[in-house]
Amino acid sequence: MIDHISLNVSDAKASRAFYESALAPLGYRVLMEFEGMYGLGAQTGPDLWLVPAESPTPVHLALTAESTQQVDDFHRAALAAGGADNGAPGERPHYHPGYYGAFVLDPDGHNLEAVFHGTGE
Repeated sequence: MIDHISLNVSDAKASRAFYESALAPLGYRVLMEFEGMYGLGAQTGPDLWLVPAESPTPVHLALTAESTQQVDDFHRAALAAGGADNGAPGERPHYHPGYYGAFVLDPDGHNLEAVFHGTGE
């Protein structure tokens, strides 16, 4: 089980603003600040750290949503925060039945996804 992950970003303050807005529909908020890094989480402790780096290599990061509505809300919030659409909310049955996700590129090109693994709503 993964406890936390660090995501390299070129501008930690700008990324903090983006991620706070984009992930608010999933219950995420900044829980810790430590030496220029920001720890976000939806529970008792941070599980996503934004860490300054000169040349971040984009990665794909998928976060669990509790409903299709949360996926829709994430996508809308991430676009409003300055993200670029990389896949509108919708079912992706080629992944598996009930897979509902949305994709947004963050300011560093990270492919951020919210996904609900339900049987449809």
